[in-house]
Amino acid sequence: MNWTAVQRILGLLLMMFSLTMLPPILFSALYKDGSWLPFVEGFALTIASGLIIWYPVRRSRKDLRLRDGFLVVASFWTVLGTFGAAPLFLADMPAISFTDAVFESMSGLTTTGATILTGLDDMPKSILYYRQQLQWLGGMGIIVLAVAVLPMLGVGGMQLYRAETPGPVKDTKLTPRITETAKALWYVYLAFTTLCFLGYWAAGMDWFDALCHAFSTVAIGGFSTHDLSMGHFDSAQIELIAVVFMFLAGINFSLHFFTWRHVQVKHYAQDPEFRAYTFILVALSVTVIASLYNYGTYASPGATFINGLFQAVSIATTTGFTTANYSAWPGALPVLLIFASFVGGSAGSTAGGIKVIRWLLIYKQGVREIARLVHPNAEIPVKLGNSAVPFRVVDAVWGFFSVYIVVFGFMLLAMMATGLDQVTAFSAVAATLNNLGPGLGDVASGFMTLTDTAKWISVVGMLLGRLEIFTLLVLITPTFWRH
Repeated sequence: MNWTAVQRILGLLLMMFSLTMLPPILFSALYKDGSWLPFVEGFALTIASGLIIWYPVRRSRKDLRLRDGFLVVASFWTVLGTFGAAPLFLADMPAISFTDAVFESMSGLTTTGATILTGLDDMPKSILYYRQQLQWLGGMGIIVLAVAVLPMLGVGGMQLYRAETPGPVKDTKLTPRITETAKALWYVYLAFTTLCFLGYWAAGMDWFDALCHAFSTVAIGGFSTHDLSMGHFDSAQIELIAVVFMFLAGINFSLHFFTWRHVQVKHYAQDPEFRAYTFILVALSVTVIASLYNYGTYASPGATFINGLFQAVSIATTTGFTTANYSAWPGALPVLLIFASFVGGSAGSTAGGIKVIRWLLIYKQGVREIARLVHPNAEIPVKLGNSAVPFRVVDAVWGFFSVYIVVFGFMLLAMMATGLDQVTAFSAVAATLNNLGPGLGDVASGFMTLTDTAKWISVVGMLLGRLEIFTLLVLITPTFWRH
């Protein structure tokens, strides 16, 4: 283990992150909310800590290996969530504990969108902006951003990129150099954010709400500047714009990049994961809308359509925006939506969940096993499109799925041990491990009623979900630490 290289990079990344605490100061000055001091203190604390970590090993030029990359990513996200909580903890409004501040910070950075805050409509604008900015940075992954910058500091980034990027296949690069890959992803991300902002603004949001909600929509985060989330605006036009960008943000960003570079949309239709992702969302939306109509939940077909569509896309993509209290919907709809979040979005997107590509491979593996019963001696490959999937990838998917179930079971038992009922505990674990946000039962409107122990369990769940479980769990295996 190259400890000096890890320490140097961690210090550099922490100093870079400290700069993200400066923009809220401008919003505080613009809106005269008087909440600028916590961000100055948070900036000073973070950059000083980064400097202390970096300075003793500043001259180290050791190469970063893949094993070191896992340690950097896991350490940085843990440290980042802690230091990101500083302005929230130091602020007079909201007046929250350290546990709550870390929970809110980690929820933002992991794009979970679960919150312990109430009274958002009266919150200082600088605090509201900071929460949304945390989600926007976490959406594409601040490590990927660092990959585009670190080479200028003499640090290669391929190891970090492999450890951070979600999905079962991580070695496919969009461009020959990893730095250019990271930049390409951010160009697409910035373009979507800009278009989403303009769409919200044109539909009637003021510029502040449009910017903040564009951040959390493209990041598939779910934080809002209002207690009623998207329901505050009571606008079908705004909700439809959100549906479009939630759908787009749940697609593998490499497809967006190829479409932009080659000015062709055929890449979408040719991608098996995209087809499965679209089919799942359409089927879920139709089921939800038809069920709401059958139950007579809303007075008009228009309200039934827009509420059903919005909640289906928002929960399935793990965004977590709401325009209605879906936990009070009749029949099996609330549980169906929670189950949909286990699928999540595409690999290489900003969505959470297990990812569509993994479910698709599990389905194809199941079909293959059924075919083997009829033809036991046949060699039947698992194929995506016209390409056979390597057995190692299929094994990795099954391994991930197995570990996910075990982790979910342990977290569910731990949550119930804190006193939560089964529905609340199940949905709280699903909402955090899938980076969804809203749950059912006592966490339908937020996690503020949970005990500190339950909140820390949730924080661990958010980290596991954001880093796809293995990135964290690999650190507790003896194999990782052996020379």
